[in-house]
Amino acid sequence: MRFDLQSHSTRSDGALEPAAVVAAAAAAGVELLALTDHDTIAGVAEALRAGEREGVTVVPAVEISAIDHGAVARELHILGYALDHTDPGLHASLEEFLRDRERRTLRMAGALGEVGFELDRAAIDARVAQGRPIGRPHLAQAVLACPSNEERLRAEGIDDVSSLIRAYLVEGRAAFRLRETPTVVQAVETIHAAGGVAVWAHPFWDVSHTEEVLATIDRFRELGIDGVEAFYITHTRPQTEALARRCHELELLSTGSSDFHGPHNELFHRFLAFDTHGLETDLGPIAAAVGR
Repeated sequence: MRFDLQSHSTRSDGALEPAAVVAAAAAAGVELLALTDHDTIAGVAEALRAGEREGVTVVPAVEISAIDHGAVARELHILGYALDHTDPGLHASLEEFLRDRERRTLRMAGALGEVGFELDRAAIDARVAQGRPIGRPHLAQAVLACPSNEERLRAEGIDDVSSLIRAYLVEGRAAFRLRETPTVVQAVETIHAAGGVAVWAHPFWDVSHTEEVLATIDRFRELGIDGVEAFYITHTRPQTEALARRCHELELLSTGSSDFHGPHNELFHRFLAFDTHGLETDLGPIAAAVGR
């Protein structure tokens, strides 16, 4: 079974509408797909309908940005799969998380101004008015859209959304600001309350050292996490092997994705781009809908 369990649409920071994401997945040969927009399930119903037309099994899913209060407070992402996307409690929780996401993004917009950038706010203001999520890619686009920033960006070697985010909007950079809610525990509880399973997304994207990643998995298991995205487009073979081994030891699910954001994204532009390195995956209830 060919699966890809993380993708994004225009409902968060992707480039394509939900139905177009599903169509692109079908064209790539994906059989089991999850649309995992950030802190929203607004595109799930459309994706499910598209899946029926395209012959792709779509799993109702979401990616929740959460604060981990470990040795150092940091933002990590928790994927929720096979949840009830019509659940009123889920909708209410995600609306609260989105409000905090918006406040955090606007704080980062102010921080970009403090370091001397101008922002073209038109697209950001339009998304806010429509009730759609805003995040770091939208801030980066707002900076890139202002001609007054061109000389500085050229001097700093910043020429696209990804390079601007890496330079200013990730942890440790000048314009990064941490979210206030939810915590990892709240994210896991929200997913479980909607009947879903909770999976830690792309561990090595956010945490560099293997020992720290494995210790975090151990700690998250005590918090109720159900699995880990062991197979990911940027994970090396040693990283993947370490994650898969720990998932097996702890009887956790092991999932994978190419984190599709659109056909023109610098890195996340192709479905099925991750490698399992011949290791066994365990999708558990996420795969239960296949073949129905």
